[in-house]
Amino acid sequence: MTIQILKSIAKEGQVFSFDQLYRKTHIKKEALSVILSRLEDHGFIERIEKGKYLIIPLDSEKGSYTLHEFVIGSYLIEPSAISYWSALHYYGLTEQIPRTVFLQTTERKKKSRLNIFGLDYQIVRIKNEKFYGLRKEWIEEVPVSITDKEKTIIDCLDKPQYSGGIIEVTKALKTGLLDQEKLNEYALKIDNLSVVRRLGYLCDKIGFQLALPPIKSKKYLLLDPTMPSKGPVNPKWRMIINLDTTFLDDLE
Repeated sequence: MTIQILKSIAKEGQVFSFDQLYRKTHIKKEALSVILSRLEDHGFIERIEKGKYLIIPLDSEKGSYTLHEFVIGSYLIEPSAISYWSALHYYGLTEQIPRTVFLQTTERKKKSRLNIFGLDYQIVRIKNEKFYGLRKEWIEEVPVSITDKEKTIIDCLDKPQYSGGIIEVTKALKTGLLDQEKLNEYALKIDNLSVVRRLGYLCDKIGFQLALPPIKSKKYLLLDPTMPSKGPVNPKWRMIINLDTTFLDDLE
């Protein structure tokens, strides 16, 4: 009976929820909880989080098998997209390997930080109007949403704390592997003047020509909010340059 249940649910994907299984089997919830507990004890499934389970292939051992972290992340909340530092690394725009998988969503989740199979997941909730610039990638035969290169840069400038800091974003810009027209469009669309100012300053340093609006605000903004708030100022973009930008000269 238990194997038949697993085969039935596996046709819909390797990860399933308690509610999904309940709707499919109509087994009383108390009895279904017992069945799932036994399946887990016997190594047929492994719990990802409360109410969500991973089916373990028959030729694998419990604890030694898992899906790609992006696939698992895509099951944690819908809609969602791999983003920030994780997307930077996916596209090869940073050499640093993030120890956390970053996800963007428009939905609320009780826990925004999870540890699954020893890996940390950070779920970042954003406004609906900021959820754009997505593409589908097939990972282990599962479609996974991920922010495209240009939106990844804009998101990292919007929330540098999830990108490894401004230095990593600057390295990505310096590669030249970006659509400047799309980058300009996304910077204006996100409706955050901080993004425009950070992007404008960095593009001036790198030599990108973008059509960004002039800054009218008199207040100065930190280039990198993850760093100490001291440094020279840039009047054009009203920026406090609170990191050593000489590293730009060393980037190829």
